[in-house]
Parts: sequence; structure tokens; C-alpha cells
Amino acid sequence: MTSTSPHRVCTRCVMDTSDPEISFDADGVCNHCIEFDTVTRKQWFPDERGEKLWQAEIERIKREGQGKPYDSILGLSGGVDSSYLALKVHEAGLRPLVVHVDAGWNSELAVANIEKIVKHCNFDLHTHVINWEDMRDLHLAYLKSGVANQDVPQDHAFFASMYHFAVGNGINTIFSGGNTATEGVFPTAWHGSAMDAINLKAIHKRFGSRKLKSYPTIGFFEYYFYFPFIRKMRTVRPLNYMPFDKQSAIDELEQKIGWRSYGRKHGESLFTKLFQNYYLPRKFGYDKRLPHYSSLIVSGQMTREAALAALAEPLYDPVELETDLNYFCKKLRITRDELEKILAQPSHHHTDFPTWQRHQKLAKSAQKLLERVRGRRISVYS
Repeated sequence: MTSTSPHRVCTRCVMDTSDPEISFDADGVCNHCIEFDTVTRKQWFPDERGEKLWQAEIERIKREGQGKPYDSILGLSGGVDSSYLALKVHEAGLRPLVVHVDAGWNSELAVANIEKIVKHCNFDLHTHVINWEDMRDLHLAYLKSGVANQDVPQDHAFFASMYHFAVGNGINTIFSGGNTATEGVFPTAWHGSAMDAINLKAIHKRFGSRKLKSYPTIGFFEYYFYFPFIRKMRTVRPLNYMPFDKQSAIDELEQKIGWRSYGRKHGESLFTKLFQNYYLPRKFGYDKRLPHYSSLIVSGQMTREAALAALAEPLYDPVELETDLNYFCKKLRITRDELEKILAQPSHHHTDFPTWQRHQKLAKSAQKLLERVRGRRISVYS
């Protein structure tokens, strides 16, 4: 089967020239595949080495957590990745404080899945509900800004809440469901960082209509210096230390705890569902299935032929789309005509607004200076 896309498509995965920064070698293989083989794969350990690394992390976390109510913190959305991670953390005998951040878009199925996971693992769950008026104003500000990464208000709140809860409970280890097996390919040109509070505040200042009352944020200094160097916090991605096959993980979750599949990646959030499958394709021509399927291809979980067949299917059922759009507008308290006018406005790149890039360059220069002075590489992921 061949793709009907007007774009040039990689001969190995399904990424195409909708990524403006994509490039191809003489065989038509894209830079994403090449980077996965030469760089990303080296940070992925679905083998015996991964087992040893994971066991070492388990022992460290248990040791550092002695005498504390919790030895780690785990963000739970109810999606496949975080749900499977919770199960594996439970089976490792760890004691995480499970945090769920409710930004107002949970599907009923997500709530049910979270309840099943927490009950099965006997974990303490803290649900942090974000002030809806804050979220609504941020969502509208981002829509009016015309940037691609409309999920930043939701994602930033998730991560910021987790870090603040970790500090408040004296926890140094944060578990992340991020993984190479299903997220190894990602076109960075499509989005900016969800952690860039400078960009978030600049967009809200320009297009927001009210002051944010309690929306949680993380500043550049906190993220790059305070949390990793002063608080000694570390983010661990256990799914990179084990064979993580998406369908096998779903099967295991269904069999062990009665977890139910959403049918699509990030289907646990009604906002993310509409954002990825309607907003991005319509306004920017970005199909998030491309990097998702490409990740599964390069990690050996999906064939290119199967991915092309899946891409030929429609992104949305028309009746379902109409229902979701009506709900979306009702929740944001805008009309469909107002939404159409917003979508018709010119698109913008997130760098059209202030970002933390200048701060990153300064931090990188300081890192290189310290590495020269100390004679060794400094690498901290917080």
C-alpha cells in the first residue's frame, strides 16, 4: 500500500514533510529514523541491562524513602503509559504518592480506569483539581494566539502540580510514563516545550482576559536548577528499562485490573482527543498519528504497511466530532461561530511570543563551563 499524502514520506517509517525540518538520506530514510538508531536507541534498555538498571533504581528509591510515608510520586492520567507504569511500580514493591491532576477534561472512562488502578495497587491517590476559570481563560488565550501546542495549559499544570507535591512531601523521585518505545519519534518543529512558563505567561498576558488565581507554574530557575541541584529531585522513566509493547501492556492491564482501552492514544482526555484529531490537522496539517505510528515502527511494534493502512482511516467519525465540538464550545462558553472565527485567524509559531530559549542558551554555556572545570559531563534530568 502506498500513502495518498501529498507530502514526501519516509521509506522506513511514515513521517513526512508536514514536519518542516525533516530530511532524507539517499535511500529515502528520514532523520527521525536515523536519530532513533544512532542516539535514541542507546537510551532504551528493553533487555537484561534494563532489568539491572531498574533494579538499581528500585533499591535506591527504597533506601532513600525509608521512614517516609512515600518513596516516590507518580502522575496518573488513566492512559496506557501511566497505568502500566503504576502497575509495574506496584509490582516492584514501591510506595508512590499517586497524583492525578484534573484539568476539567477527563472522560468517564479515564476516571473509572484510575479508580481501578488505585484500588488494585492499594495506592494513596491525591486528585488536584485545577481552577476551571483559570483553565478556561488559558485555553481561550491559546486558541486566540493561533499556536500549535494548545495542550500546554493542561500539560504544564500536570507537571507543575507533580513537582510541587513532590517538594511538599519531601519526595525526590518522580516517575514518568514517558518512554522510547511509543514516543521515540517526535517532530520538535511542531511544538514548543510545555514547561516554558515564560511562553505560557506571555501568551496569556496578550490574549487572556483575567488574572490567573491559582494556576500552578514552574519557572525556568526551578526546573533547571532548584529541583535537580538543590532539591536533588530526579525523574525516572521505568518503561525505558523494560520491554514495553503497547498492545501487550493493554492486554495485561485488562486482564489484571479490568482496565479498558480508549481506542486511541491520549483518549483519556476529551480536550487532547479534539486537539490532536481535529485542531492540529485542520489548522496546521499535523497528524499526530504520524510520529506515534513511526515510533511503533522503529521500536518494532508495528509494520509500515499496517501504519499506512491505519492512516487511511478517518481521524474522526463525523457524528462523534459534532458531539465533541458542541461539548468543547459549551464548556468554554463560546459559540460555534466564535470557534470558527478563532480557527480562521492566522496561525503563529510559539516563538512569535517570548520564550525561555535565551535562558536555555545561558544555562547551556554555564553547563559547558562547569564540565570543562570538573573534567566530566554533567547531565541532570529533572
